[in-house]
Amino acid sequence: MTELTELLEFDIRFSEVDSMNVVWHGSYPLYFEDAREAFGRKYGLGYLEIFRNGYFAPLVELDFQYKKPLIYGMHPYIIVRYQSTDAAKIVFDYEIHDKADDSLIATGHSVQVFTDTKYQLVWFTPPFYEEWKKKWIMR
Repeated sequence: MTELTELLEFDIRFSEVDSMNVVWHGSYPLYFEDAREAFGRKYGLGYLEIFRNGYFAPLVELDFQYKKPLIYGMHPYIIVRYQSTDAAKIVFDYEIHDKADDSLIATGHSVQVFTDTKYQLVWFTPPFYEEWKKKWIMR
């Protein structure tokens, strides 16, 4: 099975840090979302593609663990890894690293499910997602 990943370098904005120059915990979900969007652009699984196929993909699970502080002035990057599953969901794992020494800053995990455009949970894997998985996962 093919491992699908994307690496995204990002800047820490001054508005994201507290008085100690440490990134506020509420910024991490935004970094993860930026990584998911970069992944979607690379592999054709962006939010607009999902919507164009008649679905939404809301987050139902999001967690992260801090390993060391992310400080203003660092040059971090995030790696997002797609985790294949037979269930009707999209699962990603994340790692944020400091570019200076590749040290691990934080890890994370997210799960998205599918709903129709009336926000009703879809229990089956949408046909477009099955096709996407055949193209990328089952090579």
